[in-house]
Amino acid sequence: MVDSEAASTPEPPSKEELRLAMKAFRKRIKLMRLDDESRMGYGPTSSGQRSSVVAITPPNQFPRVVWQELAKQGRLKHDGGGLYSLVES
Repeated sequence: MVDSEAASTPEPPSKEELRLAMKAFRKRIKLMRLDDESRMGYGPTSSGQRSSVVAITPPNQFPRVVWQELAKQGRLKHDGGGLYSLVES
């Protein structure tokens, strides 16, 4: 019985995995914002609007438990629908 209980509780992600996931998330959201700002109408001679991207679907290279753990730690905010955003410090 003890073995089946241990198998049902997943092992928490390592600190290194969490660090790499945050790095990948920051890079992905930065690229999404740059892509959004590169559209017509965001140039230096326009009204100067900034990107409206605040939440993204996290990179799929990491399992869902990693993103849930980062949200639990307060480093990311779960916005529902599988979207996460950075917590402003």
